[in-house]
Amino acid sequence: MAEKSRNFIEEIIDADLESGRAKKVITRFPPEPNGYLHIGHAKSICLNFGLAEQYKGYCNLRFDDTNPVKEDIAYIDAIKRDIEWLGFTWENECYGSDYFEFMYECALTLVKKGLAYVCDLTAEEIREYRGTLTEPGKNSPYRERGIEENLAMFEKMRAGGFADGEKVLRAKIDMASPNFNMRDPVIYRIVHASHHRTGDGWCIYPMYDFAHPLEDVMEAITHSVCTMEFEDHRPLYDWFVINCDCENVPRQYEFARLSMTHTLMSKRYLKKLVDDGVVSGWDDPRMPTLSGVRRRGYTPAAIRDFADRIGVSKANSEVDIKLLEHCVREDLNQHATRLMGVLRPLKLTVTNYPEGKKETFMAEDLPGSEEKHKVVFSRNLFIEQEDFMEERPNNKYFRLCVGGEVRLKNAYIIQCESVVKDKDGNVTEVRCTYDPDSRTGGPTAGRKVKGTLHWAEADTALPATVRLYEYLIDDAGNLNPDSLTVLDGALVEPFTKEARARRRFQFIRQGYFALDEVDSGEDALVFNQIVELKDSFAKTLVNNASL
Repeated sequence: MAEKSRNFIEEIIDADLESGRAKKVITRFPPEPNGYLHIGHAKSICLNFGLAEQYKGYCNLRFDDTNPVKEDIAYIDAIKRDIEWLGFTWENECYGSDYFEFMYECALTLVKKGLAYVCDLTAEEIREYRGTLTEPGKNSPYRERGIEENLAMFEKMRAGGFADGEKVLRAKIDMASPNFNMRDPVIYRIVHASHHRTGDGWCIYPMYDFAHPLEDVMEAITHSVCTMEFEDHRPLYDWFVINCDCENVPRQYEFARLSMTHTLMSKRYLKKLVDDGVVSGWDDPRMPTLSGVRRRGYTPAAIRDFADRIGVSKANSEVDIKLLEHCVREDLNQHATRLMGVLRPLKLTVTNYPEGKKETFMAEDLPGSEEKHKVVFSRNLFIEQEDFMEERPNNKYFRLCVGGEVRLKNAYIIQCESVVKDKDGNVTEVRCTYDPDSRTGGPTAGRKVKGTLHWAEADTALPATVRLYEYLIDDAGNLNPDSLTVLDGALVEPFTKEARARRRFQFIRQGYFALDEVDSGEDALVFNQIVELKDSFAKTLVNNASL
């Protein structure tokens, strides 16, 4: 097998280690605790933690908690659960608030150097003064305040002497810079709000562009990896590190963020779905949050495989969500226990099977597995409604019809003799006979029929609720009103309850399903559809590999 090619970040790290610029690779994953992580964050998690593992360094988990109005301890707990679920372990648990005093001292350094000033312009005025892509910005009328006056006013800001928005601290760089980020950016704003860790100890908070490089400095980060929207921020990142006289000098590198079909990865948008009641919560199985896909039944191995397959580059592109589903399906195909589940039951009576008799068949837990479980058979069964048509529609129809034969999985060949209908003409019961010599594995098991159906035994099957999912976002980018279908009358094998700790199952001929860990109880089985059995993306992968 050919050696896997190196991505551009790996090439940078290789060169840094060889030159001695870095002795040990230290990365960080720095989420803001203002929402739940989504599948896009998984790419960054796998990259930052993966690079640390690959180069025998370490990765810090750092919460960028510099905005007390939007942050919550519940988000912090959820983020930690998600990272642990993916299988990663952080070296240090850090918080931007750990460095508030250091950041304040750095801001004082800039003020003393004449590189920062207190500005009285409103946020709207600052935007107006900023200029346009074709016109330079204008200097603030407060830009030339003296150093002593700026120091006094900045200290008064910290002491709570001004109201929210009354003043800000800005870096003094270049209002004519072609890079908007260098046009005297705000580095401190006033927010009289209690912080989840520092309480009321601060009423001024650093802006992200100022805090981020200084946090990297404090943690001796060697490779600060972020997404491409921060590429234009890199000169500012470097400016702060240099002008704050920092000893550790980190470097920032950017990669393309994940964009995926049928998926909107914006914490603000996802929060609105939750707040508006469009979904049941951040962990709704339709959500692209890691808590959502975990509840739905996706596996950590599949997500890590997906992150590896999409790779790392600087070019923005949209990934087909079917690739993610393919990764999930490949993993489940190897590990999900097989069983029979009938989603929309139709009564089937085997008329020549003795009343009161029950047989036990053995079914494989996995194809080729030595582990097997018992399946009970009797004259009273249920099959899928869609597996029966009164008349055969064409020669390619191999399910059950009047006069037709099929095999019941792990059991016998049956032939449909007649049906029972209600007053509206709907079929309510299928009446069949069975061939007692056609038992699977029996002496005449070689008799072939083209159709095999799954089924449930009437007395022993367990009632279940099954949730079927379509994409939350449709092809046009709109919310799909039909993204959830709930089936309350499903039936599953009794073995399901015995094996419920396994959680993920393949319902034979139906797809992959996961036991919902929130809504299921001791006597209530609720299943979420993970993915369908059909894998149209596999053919795409084969065709691309042959090019």
